[in-house]
Amino acid sequence: MSCIQPEEIRQATGRIRPVAAVTPVLTSRTLNALTGVEAYLKAENFQRGGAFKIRGATNFLYSIPAADRPRGVVAFSSGNHAQAVAIAARSLGMRATLVMPADAPKSKLAATREYGAEIVLYDRHKQSREAIGRSISEETGATLVPPFDHPWIIAGQGTCALEFLAEVGGLDALVVPLGGGGLISGCATIAKSMQPSIRIMGVEPEAGNDYWLSRTAGVPVEIDPPDTIADGLRTTKPGVHTFPIVQNLVDDILLVTDDEIRAAMRFLLTRMKIVVEPSGAVGVAALMRAKLPVRLRKIGVVLSGGNVDLPLLASLAEGTPEH
Repeated sequence: MSCIQPEEIRQATGRIRPVAAVTPVLTSRTLNALTGVEAYLKAENFQRGGAFKIRGATNFLYSIPAADRPRGVVAFSSGNHAQAVAIAARSLGMRATLVMPADAPKSKLAATREYGAEIVLYDRHKQSREAIGRSISEETGATLVPPFDHPWIIAGQGTCALEFLAEVGGLDALVVPLGGGGLISGCATIAKSMQPSIRIMGVEPEAGNDYWLSRTAGVPVEIDPPDTIADGLRTTKPGVHTFPIVQNLVDDILLVTDDEIRAAMRFLLTRMKIVVEPSGAVGVAALMRAKLPVRLRKIGVVLSGGNVDLPLLASLAEGTPEH
């Protein structure tokens, strides 16, 4: 049984509005011609904090009882969730501590500090971010804000699809980046309730295919920390809450390579003039490589974020544009 209901997502819309933005939906005649579909791109790279994560983080923090807020919050993240928690905490005057990998993109580390949070660095290959986060929570009494596996987080992320489908009706499919599963779980829950026939597609990097393996096995499968350019999709195991939702509501899981992700980022940068991070570009990568069923024509794609280090952005100019 799902941990989240569509009405909770609708309620989250009002809760997050003081902090999160309503992001635009973009189209590209060139992308449509290249892929043979009618594509609509939900630009969460224009979201406050540069990613969809502000939705779930704000819904979570604004749901914390007032009596617990003075003890602050602690969270672990490769960057986007960290920034989102920092922004939401500052809006409430709460203290925030963020456990972040030492190899996180410098832009995400810098932005999180600028939002007023304290950062604790860890080695993602040798240390457990969950253990560090729990330890800080136990020592300080701070509320632990998980990056994806909690009903409040899932409900907040689902507001992305609620906005999307309210603006663009009649989509054949909704294509969503798949990391921990919070975004796709919330999006699938509300999208299927609004339009039962819509197909929900999750996209993972080939190196970080924990959901693809888990879906095949029928149970959560844990993988080693993946080596992929998509730093926001480096989860190693599906969540307790998100896995059942993905199993029940997500129709397909597609895999893309790092080279395919780079090509999508390059297209978005050079042809659409927008900056999209690797994790946010996986849906466009799947479209450009024709990985969706051919019968689907009107496609919604979530561009989940736009936080990219400048060296990576510069390196895209060295490649050859896709045609």
